[in-house]
Amino acid sequence: MSVDKDEQKRREDRLAITRIVLRPTGTPLPLAFMALAVATIGVSALQVGLIPADEELIITLAILVLTVPLQLFSSIIGFGARDPIAGTGMAMVAGTWAVIAVAMLATPDGASIPSLGVLLITSAATMVAPVLGAKGKLVAAAVLTGSALRFAMTGVAHLTGADGWEMAAGLFGFALGALAIYAAIGFETEEAGGPIQFPLLRRGTGTKPLVDDMGEQVEGIAREAGVRRQL
Repeated sequence: MSVDKDEQKRREDRLAITRIVLRPTGTPLPLAFMALAVATIGVSALQVGLIPADEELIITLAILVLTVPLQLFSSIIGFGARDPIAGTGMAMVAGTWAVIAVAMLATPDGASIPSLGVLLITSAATMVAPVLGAKGKLVAAAVLTGSALRFAMTGVAHLTGADGWEMAAGLFGFALGALAIYAAIGFETEEAGGPIQFPLLRRGTGTKPLVDDMGEQVEGIAREAGVRRQL
């Protein structure tokens, strides 16, 4: 019995000297969504014929040097902040746009690529995970859902070679770009705390970060990934 008490005392002593350090960061979502808007609007302009096909290289390079690295950077910050949208979601979106850009470089004539279609549809299916982890941020979840639909539609266009699907994916891409810009402005103004706020449709747990005090914010932190013993 005394052994059990000694072990309990040692556990309490270890707990008493344990400190969890939280490093505050700015939200990476505005940056990620702005980078997304550049990629989806650029590719949409190609898909609907708004810009000539011989300018495809410029769009491809813009995706590789702007969208992909900025979204990957946002993902790293998101994982550190334990945000599934910014972490998992933006990493998957960045990787998928990188695949699209590489495929565009490999086939500059704009031909349909069935293998790319399979990859895009698979990527769209995996986006279900971060969407379900959105935790009440409905506008952010809508951007991820829109990205998944955009990838799926483009994937079907590559699989079928149908111009109708290509046009539909392009038009939807413009709408997704507009939503991404709206979301970027909304999260940026929310972070800045200015007088003008764009509704982000936070619900349930999505509202807690804005109203809970510090004690409620860190409640349960010891059970989160990166703090508990195993991920």
